[in-house]
Amino acid sequence: MLNSFLIALTAVMPFLIYLGLGFFSVRAKIATPSFMQSLNKFAFRVLFPFMTFNSVYGAAPEDMPSLKLIVFSVGSVLLLILLLMAVVPRIVKENPRRGVIIQAIFRSNFVIYGLPLALSVFGPESSSVTGVMVLIMVSLFNIASVVVLECFRDGGQVKFTSLLLGVLKNPLLQGCLVGLLFFALRIRLPEMIAKPIATLASMASTLGLITLGAALRFDEIRRNRREITVVLVIRLVLLPLAALFIGWLIGLRGIELFLVLMIYGTPIATASYPMAQNMGGDGQLAGQLVFISTVFSLATIFCFIFGLSQLGLI
Repeated sequence: MLNSFLIALTAVMPFLIYLGLGFFSVRAKIATPSFMQSLNKFAFRVLFPFMTFNSVYGAAPEDMPSLKLIVFSVGSVLLLILLLMAVVPRIVKENPRRGVIIQAIFRSNFVIYGLPLALSVFGPESSSVTGVMVLIMVSLFNIASVVVLECFRDGGQVKFTSLLLGVLKNPLLQGCLVGLLFFALRIRLPEMIAKPIATLASMASTLGLITLGAALRFDEIRRNRREITVVLVIRLVLLPLAALFIGWLIGLRGIELFLVLMIYGTPIATASYPMAQNMGGDGQLAGQLVFISTVFSLATIFCFIFGLSQLGLI
């Protein structure tokens, strides 16, 4: 029990520290809001492409996950997105908030949480299967997020050509596509290039979280409390419960069932905040959802890991 708690705490605590650093830097007037906004744009356009490239490029191809896990993960996320696209616009009236809410429900922080937690629970032998699932889910999450946010930009009047152009121009997706090309062609970079790319990739989430903390306004959280509560209950409780139950029914066990938890039970992806802010979405709401889901996921991830280990499923 203590070990499960320490695993979750180790994963989440750095996120809370980075958020707090950004929040207090602005309040202490060490940095200005305009500087943090520029820094956020820099992270989105420069650093996050390195992160998505490195996540895909660094996946190990020799240990593939089962076809059952791949089909279930991709199919369930696509089905969820279609359901959200049909339901959310009937409930939420403003386009910038529609895209943010849909993205928040389906897009988890699997990239950042999946590998460290899998290594902590299952050891180094889990890195390959986790890396390949990162490759698949990073590609899916990034493409789907761009499509969703483009669909709800500028009053929702979307032409196919402008949608395709918006998808192709997205920096995160560009990094992902280049990573896929290198992965497919087995192109390996020399260490003098691979090392700085990995360093820049590791900076992306840190800087994104610091600028997110700087933008947080708790009076706005009160205004958005209904949307935040509904999204977080779905994101952190209902979706992982449903996904784990279905995964168990179809025979997923061990590391593969754990990866289902990482896809559906981790907090909202950090990259969803700069992406929403730079693509006409409600940046405040997106940032609040990332921040609060990161805090509450400490408890929910702990409960899920503890429950699965008690049941002997991981």
